[in-house]
Amino acid sequence: MSCLIDYFEANPDSGVDPAQVCITGVSRYGKAALVATAFETRIAAGFVASSGAGGAKLHRHIFGELLENVAGRGEYHWMAGNYLKYAAEEAAFKKKTAADLPVDQHQLIALCAPRLCFISYGIPSKGDPNWVDARGSFMAAVLAGPAYRLLGKKDLGTPGDYLSDKMPPVNTLIGGELAWRQHDAGHTNIPNFPAFFDWAGRYISTPGARKK
Repeated sequence: MSCLIDYFEANPDSGVDPAQVCITGVSRYGKAALVATAFETRIAAGFVASSGAGGAKLHRHIFGELLENVAGRGEYHWMAGNYLKYAAEEAAFKKKTAADLPVDQHQLIALCAPRLCFISYGIPSKGDPNWVDARGSFMAAVLAGPAYRLLGKKDLGTPGDYLSDKMPPVNTLIGGELAWRQHDAGHTNIPNFPAFFDWAGRYISTPGARKK
């Protein structure tokens, strides 16, 4: 993404405004989209879909996919060595779990502020598995809210208690620059694209686009 934006900045005739680049991804690519949005500050908006553990889901929400799953079932190559330490059953530094982590995923979401971040999930009955933990990701988004408010932006607009705030009904978009929407399909971001475009259009102008 950084190289692409470098290219767009160096080549105005590319037809892409480098200040309005957005990124999306589903599942492992949802994790990647969130990391990219957090650390590449030139990305205007992240559309993070069904990202699970290592993405928007809280590691300390002990439900579904866990740190131990990501670190030990063929997915460890995504992660740095320090991450793998927190799945150690036995080691010179003794046993470590997600409870020992110095950070959690709400802080990764908070690093996206004040830029746009849209957290997306589907529903288990249509194929977005329980293990991606939509509830744990909603909790993380609530916890990231203070970073958005501190920088003069709007969070999800819930009361702000991650333990008791209720998830909105399916197919309901909530929030401002930090947004949440759970669609009524499976492990995909496609049903949320219309909502994402409408939402992003509030903040990102598109010269030449036809107005409704």
